[in-house]
Amino acid sequence: QVQVVESGGGLVQAGGSLRLSCAASGRTSRTYAVGWFRQAPGKEREFVATISWSGGMTYYADFVKGRFTLSRDNAKSTAYLQMNSLKPEDTAVYYCAVAGFATIQVSRYDYWGQGTQVTVSS
Repeated sequence: QVQVVESGGGLVQAGGSLRLSCAASGRTSRTYAVGWFRQAPGKEREFVATISWSGGMTYYADFVKGRFTLSRDNAKSTAYLQMNSLKPEDTAVYYCAVAGFATIQVSRYDYWGQGTQVTVSS
């Protein structure tokens, strides 16, 4: 079983940056991926980005391309989401999750973190 914990959220001005961390603990011996999702009040949870752990292949939602960047630290079993040029519409709770492969489908992710709040002011 894998435990997932997000951190790094906070309050920033528009145009600012945050780096979210996703620490995964427990055994994950097969090929897997880390995904990021976000959810604003009254809205559905939406895909943000995903990275395959072994190969490092990434995929980003259109609304974050060129602004957000994924990376990983294999030794620390930690994934990072660098968020630059933040906009007020990026305000949401951001969730990290683990799946068997890189996918945008929420249902394919088996383990979820508790979420971290990102608030962007104008």
